[in-house]
Amino acid sequence: MSILCGCPLLECVYCLACARWVWKRCLHTAGHDSETWGVAAAEEFEPVPRLCRYILSVYEDDIRQPLWEPPGGYGINPDWLILKKTYEDTQGRAPPYILYLDHSHADIVLAIRGLNLAKESDYAVLLDNKLGKKKFDGGYVHNGLLKAAGCVLEAECDILKDLVEKYLSYTLTFTGHSLGSGVAALLAMVVVQNRDKLGNIDRRRVRCYAIAPARCMSLNLAVRYADVINSVVLQASNLSTFRLDDFLPRTATPLEDIFKSLFCLPCLLCLRCMKDTCIPEEKMLKDPRRLYAPGRLYHIVERRPFRMGRFPPVVRTAVPVDGRFEHIVLSCNATSDHAIIWIEREAQRALDLMLEKDQIMEIPTSQRMERQQTLAKEHSEEYRAALQRAVTLSVPHAYTASQYGTFDEGDNSSESSGISSSPSGSSKKTKIRESWDELIERLFDKVESSHITLKKSHADD
Repeated sequence: MSILCGCPLLECVYCLACARWVWKRCLHTAGHDSETWGVAAAEEFEPVPRLCRYILSVYEDDIRQPLWEPPGGYGINPDWLILKKTYEDTQGRAPPYILYLDHSHADIVLAIRGLNLAKESDYAVLLDNKLGKKKFDGGYVHNGLLKAAGCVLEAECDILKDLVEKYLSYTLTFTGHSLGSGVAALLAMVVVQNRDKLGNIDRRRVRCYAIAPARCMSLNLAVRYADVINSVVLQASNLSTFRLDDFLPRTATPLEDIFKSLFCLPCLLCLRCMKDTCIPEEKMLKDPRRLYAPGRLYHIVERRPFRMGRFPPVVRTAVPVDGRFEHIVLSCNATSDHAIIWIEREAQRALDLMLEKDQIMEIPTSQRMERQQTLAKEHSEEYRAALQRAVTLSVPHAYTASQYGTFDEGDNSSESSGISSSPSGSSKKTKIRESWDELIERLFDKVESSHITLKKSHADD
């Protein structure tokens, strides 16, 4: 009798638990993930819509006679286009890309297009990976995307080196969308680890903007390269109550599972969402093979969901460690926000609002320069805090950076071959460097003191 009475009670508890899960999941908007982040400034976000247009130009067969250009055009001078590579040129080992010398913004840009659903070679790049298959610089990366990045660097290494050495004040920017974002992010990592191939380019000149990024590197790498790599994720609201939440940076589902289940993608995302909800975040963080969206994150969000009409987007930015887009957001248009066209439009709207606000405030040029310096300092402090946070949370292979750069930049042989260097080895090298510098400082102090003594003796004579 007691068993029969208990069954309805268990069913009620089960139904209430499921209802609570659905309630939380459907009410959770993407803006909740970044509600504690800081607001991005116009100076740091300015390249995003421009680079989105450069990526869109890769889809054109002839940039001089464009067919699909957005309002206002691509902003590209055809005479400054260095090269354009197609699938035939890359033999399917990497997506098509362009190399553009942007004299207007003192930038050398390599832009990579996104996934082509009609090309088997793109699927081959995505499917060339298993959990924990490829190690790189003390972490794990997506094997297929790393191979594609290596092919691009091998093909364009000489041209990039000539441009970097010829235009010493120009930055070197890698950018891409979707599949291309993963290639661009890993390409930036490879370049940083092999800077000697590009004439020992300064790390501060290398940067990457991954638009709608794929989860392509482990958490320790995502945080450590946050000073170089920037990821842009869109969640905006253009129609009444619809929420647009890009699914790709959020799901840790292996990419091969997504594309094998392409026609049942909502079911797969729902099941994965339930699984991620049941797994504690502490357990996720301690899995060294789990891949994440790379670098510093820029989140374009709508502040007021479930409202009628159009509202201005807000861009928030941070280098998060925990809460780094860990959960899928159920939405009516989970794939719409992944489109590069929507990202370009919303990014341009957000930038226009930032610039309009600056014009209203009438900020002088001197104050703008000071704000840029303050912004760079804040980013540096936030970067170091993220590294320390990763160590505090016991993220595998996470350790703080030394004052000499990021993690054995000189040891290019082992890093470029994918052999990971352990944190203990890095800390030993750092201690040796510090002790060596202390010894040199002592020698200089002794030489200086002896020099002062000789001067005094000469003065007495």
